[in-house]
Amino acid sequence: MGDQPVVLEPVGKGNRAAILALELLPRQQGFVASNAESLAEAKQDDEAIARAVIADGRVVGFLMYSAPEDDDEAIIYRFMIDRREQGKGLGRAAVAKALEEIAKLGHIRRVSICYEPENEAARRLYAGFGFVEQGLDEDDEMIAALELDG
Repeated sequence: MGDQPVVLEPVGKGNRAAILALELLPRQQGFVASNAESLAEAKQDDEAIARAVIADGRVVGFLMYSAPEDDDEAIIYRFMIDRREQGKGLGRAAVAKALEEIAKLGHIRRVSICYEPENEAARRLYAGFGFVEQGLDEDDEMIAALELDG
């Protein structure tokens, strides 16, 4: 399982089209909002931090999180890896990078993430980082949280 170096880049004109071209497997499509929806939302929401996931110079995924300055909790609420790039360890590498970026902000003590309860791949991925399931939110999504070591 060669760990490919993964880089997170801010979303901008240079990578927007590539992000919109990313695809999920059909069985995953119900699990995640479309990237077009997410990008539109990021434009409206000052606190949404959108990142392109880059591997080998290609956009392979997309994630979005918020880390409000007046709060010690960050929330990763969108994350996907293109279906053609899945199974290569890129999701794990991208989550690691996101957690690194969030930890560097300095004021965040806890990171939450939500996913559909039946999304086994997501559950395993986050559990591997030490995320602990907290229960379902009002949209019946599973919330899992990770305490960052101060």
